[in-house]
Amino acid sequence: MADLKVGKITHYYDKIGVAVLELDSDLGVGDRIKFMRGGEDLFEQDIESIQVEHERKEKAGKGDIVGLKVDKPVKDGAEVFKVQ
Repeated sequence: MADLKVGKITHYYDKIGVAVLELDSDLGVGDRIKFMRGGEDLFEQDIESIQVEHERKEKAGKGDIVGLKVDKPVKDGAEVFKVQ
């Protein structure tokens, strides 16, 4: 089954290791995601926390802008896919 695109990184805060993700699809704590840029796989990780407007959430939906703690630096414009 193909991986589902869930959104795109709009900003990365390197000092705190948090990426801002604009969602095209639902996403929740415990989901496994993969980051890609220019057709190249960057890395995968499990979601441990999601924040919307500085509030912890268990899940977020299409159109939400969320903050995610990421394992590695990621550039603006990277696409995020939910690993099936």
